Amino acid sequence: MRVSKTSSYFSRFSVKYRRRREGKTDYQARRRLVKTDKNKYNSPKFRLIVRFSNKNIFCQIAYTTITGDQMFCDTYAQELFNYGLDVGLTNYSTAYCVGLLVARRCLTSFGLDNVYNGTETITGEDYTVEPVCPGPRPFSVIIDTGLKITSTGSKIFGVLKGALDGGLNIPHNEKRFQGYNRITKKYDPEVMRKYIFGGHIADFMKELEEEEPDLFSLQFSQYIKHQVKHDSLEEIYAKAHRSIRANAFNFEKSKCKPKQTLETSNCMKYSYSQRVEGFKQKLASLGI
Repeated sequence: MRVSKTSSYFSRFSVKYRRRREGKTDYQARRRLVKTDKNKYNSPKFRLIVRFSNKNIFCQIAYTTITGDQMFCDTYAQELFNYGLDVGLTNYSTAYCVGLLVARRCLTSFGLDNVYNGTETITGEDYTVEPVCPGPRPFSVIIDTGLKITSTGSKIFGVLKGALDGGLNIPHNEKRFQGYNRITKKYDPEVMRKYIFGGHIADFMKELEEEEPDLFSLQFSQYIKHQVKHDSLEEIYAKAHRSIRANAFNFEKSKCKPKQTLETSNCMKYSYSQRVEGFKQKLASLGI
């Protein structure tokens, strides 16, 4: 039988990076995202990193150094509790809010929030920030989508649209936004506006409530708990957009569970005899 892998093959075998083996990082794509020209003289190349989990959306602006990535600012969907959003923290409309928040927070940190306001009237039209003259240039980043599939209508591009409307300069085109038709090659901004203000969720809520009330109460239980109705979604998201623009650093309220400290945790140690006595009392209470 012919041996296909000889000793010379294994002597040259190189183990892949750990995050590549775990399927977490595409190093071929990362190399293109972080590599800069030599004539940039160590100027940071900022990336808009977007990641999704089952219950949250993570958005960070970072740049790469020889010692690793350095985070400049970050936002999370759970921070939107402070802006009036209590439910639906992973949908398309919330993704837009997260992108808008990270853009306003980043520009505020650089003192550019009054120079580049983005677009306050949301019509769904594609928006690209124009440099002011005289004045500082727009803050430019490139989007880092990780391993998520970048299909047309993906929530990643909801974050991208929010960051664009917030005033960031990001290379893009409209072919991945909601409302773009691959057959006619045309972009409908009305569809994009509907998704930004939760119109698709409102339509589904209304239809499900009329046809399947039991399924509606199960799937939208948190909406019912917070008394959110389908006809009030647009106003809720519009109010969140105004709150984000008014104050991008609102950390007053948090609904996350506080971490357990040593003062509140049960760190008392029991001896062997105390543990035995406690076990006997538990058996006696059960009648054993």
